[in-house]
Amino acid sequence: MATYLIIVREAFEAALLLGILYAYLRQLGAHAQAHFVTWGAALGVVASVGLGVAVSVLSGPLLDFGPDVVGIAVLFVSVGVLTWMLLWMRQHARGFKGEVHRQVEEALLTQRWWLIGVIAFTGVFREGAETVLYVWALLTQASAGTGGASLVGGLLGLATAALLAWGVFRGGTAISLRHFFMVTSVLLLFVAAGLLSTGVGRLQGLGVLPGSEALWDTSFLLRDDSLAGAFLKGLIGYRARPTGLEVAAYIGYLLIAGLMLFGNRFSTRGQPSTSVPTYAKTPAPR
Repeated sequence: MATYLIIVREAFEAALLLGILYAYLRQLGAHAQAHFVTWGAALGVVASVGLGVAVSVLSGPLLDFGPDVVGIAVLFVSVGVLTWMLLWMRQHARGFKGEVHRQVEEALLTQRWWLIGVIAFTGVFREGAETVLYVWALLTQASAGTGGASLVGGLLGLATAALLAWGVFRGGTAISLRHFFMVTSVLLLFVAAGLLSTGVGRLQGLGVLPGSEALWDTSFLLRDDSLAGAFLKGLIGYRARPTGLEVAAYIGYLLIAGLMLFGNRFSTRGQPSTSVPTYAKTPAPR
């Protein structure tokens, strides 16, 4: 489920960027330059796949430093990048479309058409690179034998993101993105909290942090290695026998990151919501 959620979010953000580029070029009467977007996006996908291959190849030599050390490093780096991504989208979502429009206009005015491809490549590769990092962290956290489930979740995530993008740009109505990003942000906060808690638990296991007894034991209700337990472990970092430090890290992250992400949501209430209008019926300027 966590893999599905992350890929839905990342793939939809990439599709949103590409949709804005295509739509604005059509609005400006520069549809002939759309192939720069296509090539940039294609190269972004290729680069993302290449990064995934590189991570898989390099993971072998990196494990010589110790599988536990590498796994812990991946978990903490993923928490940092995921938190940064959530905060960045929170701060820039309202001006995202306008910034893309400004970059397209600059490319058209200067006749540097390749800049449009660079915009598409950068957006797609950024989301793809983040996805590779997150999925690797989730697989590091998960138990053996979950690779097939992660693959299915990833494919379903791509399909869902494609349907969402189609609904935004071909559905005939303007769809507010505020609620989509708010819901996925809340869910991803729990994913990040679970990754952080897992990292803290592994540091305790290595003796870097002081160990402690489990605060409770719910294994009689839901074991970690059960189907439902593994599902909740990937989604919200469920532990049947969490230590005090694991619980403190989990709750502390939710409080701090949640406050940073949603602390000012009431002060912005009443402002226009972020939406992506359909440009299909917008005439090109003469």
